[in-house]
Amino acid sequence: MQALKERILAEGRHLGGGILKVDAFINHQVDPALMMACGEELAQRFVSTRPDKVFTAEISGIAPALATGYYLGVPVVFARKHRPVTMPDQIFLTLTPSHTKGREVELMVSPEYLHEGERVLIIDDFLASGETILGLVRLVQAAKAQVVGIGALIEKTFEGGREKLAFLDVPIEALARIQAMEGDQIIFAP
Repeated sequence: MQALKERILAEGRHLGGGILKVDAFINHQVDPALMMACGEELAQRFVSTRPDKVFTAEISGIAPALATGYYLGVPVVFARKHRPVTMPDQIFLTLTPSHTKGREVELMVSPEYLHEGERVLIIDDFLASGETILGLVRLVQAAKAQVVGIGALIEKTFEGGREKLAFLDVPIEALARIQAMEGDQIIFAP
């Protein structure tokens, strides 16, 4: 998606260690017009999967997931990293490593919002190592629901996440695919 690539080139910064800082328009401050355009594009790419729900991880995945859910006309559910008092005692829970936090984080979701047999589209801000998305997959599987597709705003192809997720045999889409980050240079995959 050209508009997203242009923003990454104009405002994204490679911080080293595989970290791409895009918090001026995705992760901390969100550009609503850009997110809606990204959501519309992701919805077009996944409409044929007929999802019942869009699923993501808090917090950075919520904006693209919400926009995608809007265009698909389906609810959006997000896995929490901290348990609120409103969550029931019985939950679906998994641990996953966080590249940006440098430690494992909990992902949890209430069984009130993921149900057996539902068709679930996973949307996140990044597809990098695939670990966060694998955590989301485990939560969907724990609910006995079905992952029907995986979408991301940005894929860092050099981290191998797509390959880790290939066993799911579902469509995997990314709006901007980065093959390398060298110094200040961000190089998109063809």
